[in-house]
Amino acid sequence: MPANRKPGLARTVLKSGCVALPALAAVHAAPVISTLGPLRNRLMPGLSGQGRADHVALTFDDGPDPLSTPFFLRVLDEYRIRATFFVLGSMANRAPELLREMAAAGHEIGIHGWQHRPLLLRGPRATYQDFARARDRVAEITGQMPRLFRPPYGVMSTSAHLAVRRLGLTPVLWTCWGEDWTRRATPRSVHQTVTADLRGGGTILLHDSDCTSAPGAWRSALGALPMLLDTCERRGLQVGPLRDHAPATSTHACEARRPVRAVRA
Repeated sequence: MPANRKPGLARTVLKSGCVALPALAAVHAAPVISTLGPLRNRLMPGLSGQGRADHVALTFDDGPDPLSTPFFLRVLDEYRIRATFFVLGSMANRAPELLREMAAAGHEIGIHGWQHRPLLLRGPRATYQDFARARDRVAEITGQMPRLFRPPYGVMSTSAHLAVRRLGLTPVLWTCWGEDWTRRATPRSVHQTVTADLRGGGTILLHDSDCTSAPGAWRSALGALPMLLDTCERRGLQVGPLRDHAPATSTHACEARRPVRAVRA
């Protein structure tokens, strides 16, 4: 190739790269639209965790935490309620006996990743390795392969969707939350925030740990929990884990109880 054509070729390659990189970034971030609650609830009922009309799924994120999770387990046991806990692999690794106790008590265990970090800042390999590490460690501790996944901050990426599909996980977000992670949250504010959007078939998001929240924020969720359970009872709504949320989940729940060989990156 003549020397005088190289600068033109370089400019063409550079220009192509400038166009391609934003396009790739857009594809990677496209699932962020699911973060918009009202839109997600209307157009993506499965991702929102919508189930049968007489049932509410109760879910918790960020545990297991020996300092706070046992208090939630005590309240749930008093009400004879089981819930779904989306646990961080790093937290489970620090408290394996607590996680084992949760699973043995009949609570459903999903994964929230290994670390609580934004998925939009991770590439495909790092995303897959994070999920696989969390899934495999939780399966090792509980003897049950997790089948559900909730992304940190509720934000998915294209890499995350591909990773959960490879790992046999189903992403589930929520229809209502308590904003219980803030310093200003109180039991009353959490109850009011959840019930403002609470409908039959919905999924509630609370936090049983403050490892990614304001210190002590879990106390607001704990204080609100009995009020929420009483409200659901008055409205004639059953409360339970996501596995009981819709008939379609029953098959997967049986499969999740069988040990499965870990998938390695």
